[in-house]
Amino acid sequence: MIRNARVQDLSALVEIENLAFDVDRFSRRSFRYLLTKANSVNLVYEDAGRVWGYVMLLFNTGTSVARMYSLAVHPGGRGKGIGKLLIEAAEESTLAQDAISLRLEVRRDNAKAIALYQKMGYRLFGSYPDYYEDHMEALRFEKRLVPSLKPELARVPYYQQTLDFTCGPSALLMAMKALRPELKMTRKLELRLWRESTTIFMTSGHGGCGPYGLALAAYNLGFDVDVYVNERGGFFLDSVRSEEKKEVMRLVQDDFIAQLKKLPVKMRYRTLKSEELQENFEQGGIPIVLISSYRIYKEKFPHWVVMTGYDQKYFYVHDPFVDYETGKAVIDCINMPILKKDFERMAKYGKAGQKAALIMRRRAASSDSGSPNNKGG
Repeated sequence: MIRNARVQDLSALVEIENLAFDVDRFSRRSFRYLLTKANSVNLVYEDAGRVWGYVMLLFNTGTSVARMYSLAVHPGGRGKGIGKLLIEAAEESTLAQDAISLRLEVRRDNAKAIALYQKMGYRLFGSYPDYYEDHMEALRFEKRLVPSLKPELARVPYYQQTLDFTCGPSALLMAMKALRPELKMTRKLELRLWRESTTIFMTSGHGGCGPYGLALAAYNLGFDVDVYVNERGGFFLDSVRSEEKKEVMRLVQDDFIAQLKKLPVKMRYRTLKSEELQENFEQGGIPIVLISSYRIYKEKFPHWVVMTGYDQKYFYVHDPFVDYETGKAVIDCINMPILKKDFERMAKYGKAGQKAALIMRRRAASSDSGSPNNKGG
C-alpha cells in the first residue's frame, strides 16, 4: 500500500537511497528535513511491513506547480510496478494540493525511467547540462494534470536573476528576448538595466527597480512600453524609514517620470484588470507585473515577474528568482501556474497596495517620432 512517509521510515529511506543511486544521494539529514520542515508531500510504498520505494514532492507556495523531487525503488522491488504506483499517487497528491502541473528531472542515461515517464504522459521540455555530480545532463519533463486546460503560452525564454535585487531587469530581459529573439540575455545587460532603472535605495539593501525606471530603460533599448500604475508618484517609499532616503527615491522617480512624459510612452493611472492582461497578451504584448513576494516566499519585498500565458483558470509566469535554500530549482520557476484569483491578490505591494504593470511590445515604426501620450486611461 501507499501511505505518507514518517520519521520512523528514515532508515528504510536511506537504505533505498544508497542502493538506488550512485551519486547525488540524499543524506539522512535531508530526508529528515523533507519529512518535518519542507513544503512537501512524501509517500512510501509498503508491503508486508517493509518500505520498497518512495516519492518526494515539493510545492511552491502561492503557485500551482509541483516538483517530483525524487523517486526511488529498492532493487528487490523492481519490475513489480511500484514506480508507476508511486507516480500515480504523486499525481493525485499534486491535484489534492491545488497544483495542476508536475515537473521532474531525470538523468539522460536512465532509459527505463524516461520510458516510464513518457508512457505516463510526461513531455520533455528542456534539459540541464552538467546537472549531476558526475556531470551527467538532466532531462526536464512535465505533465499537466488537468488535460482540459490548454494555456496560450508565448515563447518567453527564461533568465535567472543573478543578484537579489535584479528581478525587474531580469523580467525585462525575458520580455525583450521574447519580442526580439536576436537579443542576447547577459549579466552585463542585466546590470546595465538595473543601473538605469534603480530607485537607489530599497529596504535595507541595494535599490530596487520601479515601473518608471524599467519603462524608461526598455524604451531606450528600442521597445514600446505602456505603464499601468494605480497611483501617481513614487513607488516603494514605505520600504525605507530614513526621510533622506525617501527624498532621494522621490527625486529619482520624479526624474524618470519627467523623462517618460517627453516620450511616446503611455502612462495609465489605473489598475490593469485580468481581462486586459489577456487582451494585451493576445495582441502580442508581454506583461511584466509587480507582485508581493509574501504569498510565494513568505518575505515582504516587491518582486517582478513576466507573464508567459494563461488559460481559463490560471496565469502563467516566469519568476526570475530561484529560492535554492528551500530546495527550488529553475524548473520550478518556468511557466509557473497561478490561479487568477490568487494572482490578483498578490499583484500589489506594501500597505498602500501599490500596483504596477508594464506591457512590452516591439517598437512600432512611428514610435520614435510620435507625440507623447500621457493621459490616464
